[in-house]
Amino acid sequence: MTAGGKRSILVADDESSVQRLLKDVLGKQGYQVLVASNGQEAIDTYVGSRPDLVLMDVRMPVMDGMFAFSRIKAMDPEAMVILMTAFAAVEDAVKALKEGAYDYLIKPFHIDEVKVIVKRGLEVRHLTNEVKSFRRKLADGYDNIIGKSRSMQKVFDIIERVADTNVTVLIRGESGTGKELVARAIHYQSPRRDKPFVKINCSAMPETLVESELFGHEKGAFTGAHLRKPGKFQLADGGTLLLDEIGEMNMATQAKLLRVLQEHEFERLGGTETIKIDVRVIAASNANLEGAIARKTFREDLYYRLNVVPLWLPPLRERREDIPDLVCYFLKKFTREFNREARGVSPGVMDLLSRYPWPGNIRELENTVKQAIILGGGSMVTSEHLPVAVRTGYQEGATGSALDSRPLREAVSELERRMIAQALAETGGNRTEAAKRLGLSRRALIYKIEEYRLKG
Repeated sequence: MTAGGKRSILVADDESSVQRLLKDVLGKQGYQVLVASNGQEAIDTYVGSRPDLVLMDVRMPVMDGMFAFSRIKAMDPEAMVILMTAFAAVEDAVKALKEGAYDYLIKPFHIDEVKVIVKRGLEVRHLTNEVKSFRRKLADGYDNIIGKSRSMQKVFDIIERVADTNVTVLIRGESGTGKELVARAIHYQSPRRDKPFVKINCSAMPETLVESELFGHEKGAFTGAHLRKPGKFQLADGGTLLLDEIGEMNMATQAKLLRVLQEHEFERLGGTETIKIDVRVIAASNANLEGAIARKTFREDLYYRLNVVPLWLPPLRERREDIPDLVCYFLKKFTREFNREARGVSPGVMDLLSRYPWPGNIRELENTVKQAIILGGGSMVTSEHLPVAVRTGYQEGATGSALDSRPLREAVSELERRMIAQALAETGGNRTEAAKRLGLSRRALIYKIEEYRLKG
């Protein structure tokens, strides 16, 4: 569906007269119509635009419609495909029905028949999506976790297995992989879904304030404490508390957190009243906690309390098959948000996006699509609308630079170093702004600057 609410239909037929007829008739019905002249074009257009319905001729040059149909269904089992065939090829169409095609039309067809079948197919597609959404979306955020890859299916499986329990979960993964979304999904799939979901970022505030934020404080507990303030634990009572970037928590606060996990009670800063709470704790980190334990900067006993169920989120470069679906999701999101009429992305752009290593992961991909929608001005997204790093990151490797002769880890590190250097240059060395552009935390950026010995 386009940003303006139009349903999109792909017409794949090698006869230009059929293309013109269907584009004219269906366009007058209020649909956005895309066209392709052979099976390969149909696949490329489907990947780039994800139309709501496909009208596909069975016999076409380059790649026939039956093979293109099977490829599209392999990519998207829920694709709504109606085949068009001459009477002599009806057996192919019937075979396709058994393999998941919605219906078929026999040429020459009556135009009213086309209108009825298309309308009915779109209604079925809409109802299917509604049922799927209702089953998966018990709460905000769960349907925002996109992924058909095997690694993400494992993530979904763990979410469902742990949701009904009260065990602590430790979500690990690089910055930008969606750790908060997963934490929300666990909460909203749990019996605590009607209670608060509260988040605290342990790296986003001075160490002196973390304790006050977690446990609250009494009036007069410290300079500036003019009123009693409840902490995050008290605010999350009955619900779930996400401790984001847990690896950045100081040792003194770690000791108090351990007591809460063991005894389910605490005192406010400056207070003597013991407060009992019922809170499910989920922790998240992109840090090497095992290394922190070895360096004596993270408590081993706290680690084992938090790591009852470990959940690893893979980086985007390790689940590239999910990139087209993520791109389509962000396209729909931002065309609605900015009231643009983007028609999708060209096959070349999808290839660039799928090959780029995404050091900033999903957050970087989201920002890239947002930028492309804004710069595209409502047209098809092309490579001109992509950041330089995304274009050159792939093109340099494709033209035989030094990157493609290196091991993958080394090549990715080199590309990451270039991106960080470019972001620092473009922001005049402003680390906070550079971190935002890259989809990293400021602390993570500083670590990378030191790791690559960059100036900034």
